[in-house]
Amino acid sequence: MNIPEKFTAFRIHRNEDKSIRSGFEQISLAQLTEGEVVIKVAYSDINYKDALAATGKGQILRTYPLVGGIDLSGVVVTSSDQRFSVGDKVLVCGAQLSELYDGGYTEYARVKADAVVALPTGLTLKDAMALGTAGYTAAIAVQRMEDNGQIPERGTILVTGATGGVGSFAINMLSNIGYRVAALTGKPDQHDYLTQLGASEIVDRRELDMGKRPLEKAIWGGAVDNLGDEILAWLTKTVVPWGNIASIGLAAGFKLDTTVMPFILRGVSLLGINSVEMPLSVRDKAWQRIATDLKPTQLSLIAPKTILFKNIESAFNAYIEGSVTARTIVEIDASLDN
Repeated sequence: MNIPEKFTAFRIHRNEDKSIRSGFEQISLAQLTEGEVVIKVAYSDINYKDALAATGKGQILRTYPLVGGIDLSGVVVTSSDQRFSVGDKVLVCGAQLSELYDGGYTEYARVKADAVVALPTGLTLKDAMALGTAGYTAAIAVQRMEDNGQIPERGTILVTGATGGVGSFAINMLSNIGYRVAALTGKPDQHDYLTQLGASEIVDRRELDMGKRPLEKAIWGGAVDNLGDEILAWLTKTVVPWGNIASIGLAAGFKLDTTVMPFILRGVSLLGINSVEMPLSVRDKAWQRIATDLKPTQLSLIAPKTILFKNIESAFNAYIEGSVTARTIVEIDASLDN
């Protein structure tokens, strides 16, 4: 497979006044950040971070210019690393793409070999981007909780930020492997969606009584938290003895005002989930589980929309406005999935 001298990429620049401009450009392979593996890209996706980076609404990029897109899947074109051969189907998620390195919004990507994952049997290239960093992060959370002793018999797992990508995948994955799952949301119009994913109980965020004591009644067997701040503090007080809380996001805030009481009297574990700086063995195990026992049964419900590469610019504002509740796949070259 020959690499053309020029190909299309969606690139993000910072102007002298520190404002951001982004758009499609014709670039060469030499203009991409260094890496051992060159991939012809089949699909990418849109995450909130992608929208922040492309519109300049958030300081995501740490160097400029960069190709946008934190995720990609495709086929290896060249590789100087013996782990990958020409023609291999691969994916890259959670590897600081569109932050330190050029990302997936391009016809050809060049990435570090340690960031590349062989596409697991049971997933298509499109499936991989329906999942993306959101699905991968949810799987890491489930895996870490179980590695730390979480079992269905301990009780219901509460998932906060339930309608987001990570929350949606966590609900579906946990329910599929035998856990009873409750979904915390402030969106009453999404109850049917959450039930279809596998939630057995819907908790209205607006009606929570979080109490003021260091320990409240133990309710939850564990939790997957995408919110942080007072919700996470409340979870530490209400998880049962030896339950686990996977802390993933800070949509409600980054502070944590709690005490040591849940940890020393109930043995509650607070597990930080970082999907970027992850040992390769943990990462590869998570993707194998995503293709097997953690494979979402509602993938088309969570990621129902596919847009063409040329149309991505028009999709970002909806993410900034908060009007998007499902994942969007970006199609760059679907023929590679055959």
